[in-house]
Amino acid sequence: MMMGPGGAMAMMGGAGGIGMMGMADHIEGRIAFLKAELKITEAQMPPWNAFADALRANAEMCTTMMQGGRMGQDGASMSALDRLDHMEKMMSGMLEAVKGTRAALAPLYAVFTEEQKKVADELIRGPMGMSSM
Repeated sequence: MMMGPGGAMAMMGGAGGIGMMGMADHIEGRIAFLKAELKITEAQMPPWNAFADALRANAEMCTTMMQGGRMGQDGASMSALDRLDHMEKMMSGMLEAVKGTRAALAPLYAVFTEEQKKVADELIRGPMGMSSM
């Protein structure tokens, strides 16, 4: 897949994008929404809590990357090497977030009812519990 200048940064919430940063700002609301929609039972609370913690960690990582990086800087003012270096760091962080989310979701998904699996399949699409791409 080919992207224009700043494509990956916009996809991940960079200048002009709403992506991950908007999600990170509202992660507790997203967690509460998912818990309610999935109808998490008392017996499912231990794997749920691990999943919710993974979502929180991803939001914190996203916020840290956005604040520490050059997300607010116009990509045109960065050198090509700096832009690619930044994109590589962002994508590496995204990969780690996806891996962590998957590892936390697997045990929870294993104890879901068929109805809960349908809801999860519809609502959970990214490392913060919703579509990030």
